[in-house]
Amino acid sequence: MERSVYEDKLRAAFLSRAAGCTLGAPVEGWTTAQMEEYAAKLGTPFPCVDYWADTPIPDTVRYIRQHFRDYTKPFINGVPCDDDIGFTLLSLFIAEEGGGRDFTLEDVKNAWLKYITEAYTAERIAIDNMLAGVPAEKAAEINNPYQEFIGADIRCDGYAYMAPGDPEKAVKMAETDAYISHRGNGVYGARFFAAAISWAFVCSDVKTALEKGLEFIPAESELAKGVRWALDIWDNAGDYKNAERLVDERYPGMHIVHTINNACLTIFGLALGGKDVGKVISNCVAMAHDCDCTAATAGSLAGAAYGMSALDKKWYEPFGDTVYSFYNGPEKYSINDILARYARMAGF
Repeated sequence: MERSVYEDKLRAAFLSRAAGCTLGAPVEGWTTAQMEEYAAKLGTPFPCVDYWADTPIPDTVRYIRQHFRDYTKPFINGVPCDDDIGFTLLSLFIAEEGGGRDFTLEDVKNAWLKYITEAYTAERIAIDNMLAGVPAEKAAEINNPYQEFIGADIRCDGYAYMAPGDPEKAVKMAETDAYISHRGNGVYGARFFAAAISWAFVCSDVKTALEKGLEFIPAESELAKGVRWALDIWDNAGDYKNAERLVDERYPGMHIVHTINNACLTIFGLALGGKDVGKVISNCVAMAHDCDCTAATAGSLAGAAYGMSALDKKWYEPFGDTVYSFYNGPEKYSINDILARYARMAGF
């Protein structure tokens, strides 16, 4: 891959991930009906065509250093704090401080304990276990009912950014990271999306990338079955309401932050949005569940496949060159610097 092509796709993947996360963050945990009602109250289209104009809880703190208003159109002045973005940065720090792309589980542990300030579900339990003296290789296995939640796959994008067109390497890094907190389909989600995003850089088609990603998870796993089902009806998702209904009917009662149902929603968001990243992330958010995560992952895939031409400037201009962090260390980073560091880790 030519460096200029990689740099364009890398920027698009990172910014589209950030845009999807930022669009979904103010309504994380909402139902589709709640979002529709709020959009009608604001007098804005739904699915969204831009960032939310307001939030019912503007002064509520989110991720230590920001408030909910910071995720709305009038106040965005950089990529706001979120774990979906924090873990994307952390993957880079893990590789840099672990000696490169062959880092170990111990390197993941060291970075987690050094940087992470706020964590939930599987990640929180893994951290607490390690602080109590549990070895990193066992941290996911003790008192952890969240082993198949979405946390591991939202951490995998950076590994694909560091291994474009090399899914084996991307998967190896993603699995090493995932193993500290997840098992089963939770780990498979990280493997699947790392492979798919890595492929997207070179095949320039998200459906093809998703199909190739299936090669890196067990064919009889529940995740693989769900992904194949979603890909088989790619052209028949209909709209966001129908797509959400299909997923909920297939997985009744599944938690809204589980890996499997959200992977299917991510696929449907990509199907509905086509080569327009804005439509991709808007449809993902509209389908609710863990909507900031699905929109971020779908944005990352579409950006890696189609480049900056697929991302309208309204989605990234408010970010400038700043991405905020709630981790120990700097409160903000330069986007250009982060992307240059990814490129160095990828060998450019």
